[in-house]
Amino acid sequence: MSSLIFLAIANNSLVGQLPFNIGYTLPNIQGLILSTNNFSGSIPASLLKAYHLRKLYLYNNSFTGFIPSFSSLPNLKELDLSYNKLKAGDWGFISSLSNCSRLTMLMLDGNNLQGNLPSSIGNLSNSLQQFFLRNNKISGPIPPEIGNLEGLSWLYMDYNLFTGKIPPTIGNLYSMVYLSFAQNLLSGEIPDTIGNLVQLSSLKLDWNNFTGKIPGSIGRCTQLQNLNLAHNSLDGSIPRNIFKIYSLTGELDLSHNYFSGGMPEEVGNLINLNKLSISNNRLSGNIPSTLGQCVVLENLEMQSNFFVGSIPQSFVKLVSIKSMDISRNSLHGKISEFLATLSSLEKLNISFNNFYGEVPRGGIFDNADAVSIQGNDHLCTSVPTGGVSLCSPQVDDKKQKHNSLVLVLKIVMPIVVTIIILSCIAKIYWRKRVQGNTHLQIVNEHIKNISYEDIVRATNKFSSANLIGSGSFGTVYKGTLQFKKDQVAIKVFNLDIYGAQRSFIAECEALRNVRHRNLVKIITSCSSVDSTGGDFKALVFQYMPNGDLEMWLKNKTLGHGERNILTLSQRINISLDVAFALDYLHNHCAPPLIHCDLKPSNILLDNDMVAYVTDFGLARFLFTTSNEYQDSSASLACLKGSIGYIPPEYGMSEEISTKGDVYSFGVLLLQMITGCGPIDEKLNDGISLHEFVDEAFKKNMHEVVDPTMLQDDSNAADIMKNCVIPLLRIGLSCSMTSPKERPDMGQVSTEILRIKHMALQMGV
Repeated sequence: MSSLIFLAIANNSLVGQLPFNIGYTLPNIQGLILSTNNFSGSIPASLLKAYHLRKLYLYNNSFTGFIPSFSSLPNLKELDLSYNKLKAGDWGFISSLSNCSRLTMLMLDGNNLQGNLPSSIGNLSNSLQQFFLRNNKISGPIPPEIGNLEGLSWLYMDYNLFTGKIPPTIGNLYSMVYLSFAQNLLSGEIPDTIGNLVQLSSLKLDWNNFTGKIPGSIGRCTQLQNLNLAHNSLDGSIPRNIFKIYSLTGELDLSHNYFSGGMPEEVGNLINLNKLSISNNRLSGNIPSTLGQCVVLENLEMQSNFFVGSIPQSFVKLVSIKSMDISRNSLHGKISEFLATLSSLEKLNISFNNFYGEVPRGGIFDNADAVSIQGNDHLCTSVPTGGVSLCSPQVDDKKQKHNSLVLVLKIVMPIVVTIIILSCIAKIYWRKRVQGNTHLQIVNEHIKNISYEDIVRATNKFSSANLIGSGSFGTVYKGTLQFKKDQVAIKVFNLDIYGAQRSFIAECEALRNVRHRNLVKIITSCSSVDSTGGDFKALVFQYMPNGDLEMWLKNKTLGHGERNILTLSQRINISLDVAFALDYLHNHCAPPLIHCDLKPSNILLDNDMVAYVTDFGLARFLFTTSNEYQDSSASLACLKGSIGYIPPEYGMSEEISTKGDVYSFGVLLLQMITGCGPIDEKLNDGISLHEFVDEAFKKNMHEVVDPTMLQDDSNAADIMKNCVIPLLRIGLSCSMTSPKERPDMGQVSTEILRIKHMALQMGV
């Protein structure tokens, strides 16, 4: 039908290849819509001879091969090749599209495009409004020439492997409405020129490695409805002018960064906001009462910060709220009764705070599955429920109250006076005893201290059945405390060992100054005397049912009789978790904290195989100026560490540094990929694990890679090339002999995150 102008057969179940001569048999075709079928094969070359073609939609098929040149289609306005299996080749098709001066839409997302995006994208038509590249494997920097496309209103480049910074030329795209660079490997600061995009409705930069502060210029984007900056390394305070963008009606997600300071009162301006997430930051102070003015808010996520005070009474106005998570803060007071009156509330998490008193009844509190309150040790309930104690009965009779008060005055007052006198004597004695250890401080002022007897009961008198590990300065037991529903891990220090007392102090000092999702969290501590009157010290942590990494690398069992084998995906995730933790300790703590004993047995795994760095008994703060701790922090005296993981410079009495932890991480990473420890019997003639792996690069990498993690993968060769070998290269660079040759943990975590993205795209 040579006169046919428009053909639409989309959304069917057609298969096979397009006729090779389709461009000749349909010479007048202007619109060819073949989307959402199951066509395969390459795009026929003859189709590029259909001179009048304006709209070509091949979306959601199975076309393969390289994207051809379109220079012969000057009338082309809309080209949709998304979600096929097409490749970029040398990216010459981008240059050819510069001849399509009427092009308004270019959809290339969801293909197999790889390599660097060429600078020739800057030569595309100024008429181009929609440009989609998402869900590919494009790497390298974003070309600054992208700023030439001044007509763009939609730009989606998310879910790729782009690196480097966002070019400042992005500020030239004055017509931009929807912009997303999410889920890449971008770094550096967000350019100030982003504020030039005053028509922006949606900006998504989440899951990258952006640093620095949010540019104040973003306040000029007064039409923003959605702003997502989550999962980066942004810091500083949250700019107040963000909360003056009254158009924010969708989501504002600033979670998983390092923002500090208080939550600005101006948050109450966002009266039409649907979702607010500021979780997993370092925000502090009281929750602003103005937040109650956000009456349209449905989802509120404020967990894992340092908020104090009580739940604002103004929250009673949040009549649309469906999900509220304020867990893992330092909030206190009674749980507000009005929460039971919020009829829209479907999920409430207030766990791991310091709430006390009776749990309200009615509303959401009648649904145990919808409310999480664990970790508040002083809550009680009038209705029997698992994990929460019953409240004491209330006495209502006035006479009984009066009599009780008189009884208290007669009996308790003498006891109180006696206690005060004894306390003064004990305080004087204690001051003398701890003189010279002035830096011993409570781990957390909100943590409940426990006694030696509590530890004895929890461990069933230190039963060997509860023993789960031992270290240089003591043993670790599992047990259950009376005020804690879940099992805990209890580290009991053997104070007869030289350095154990110092280790306890170091671990307390470290744990009270750090907070990160991949660092083990302390529950409580015990500094008491045992049954013989001797000193007794213990720390209590969350129990990790999946044990430590060493068990998994040695294929030990955890009691269920089966060998534990780590998949490659799990190894990547664990290495990324540990890298994030070290990056936090080195680059986001003030002063930096050096772990000094990183090894598999100090990496714990929870139910979801998320890794937590533990054991800060040898940790040292890195001070750059003189102070009272400098001697103990920089000195290597008493520093033991573990053979094979200690950097070589420590053996030459050099001062500790963050590069020492980098070396230990490198050895750990090589061990995870090879299954071979640094003192394994495979390493003959004093060869190090670094040398063992480095030598294999010159021969056959398959000889050193742990075979258990690739045995079920049909595309093992591609996985080796794109995932395993890059991981080994990181391990080798981290374990270089010279500290100057080792990378920073920020760089390391960025590289491993890139490998994780690649693994996900390969289905690992």
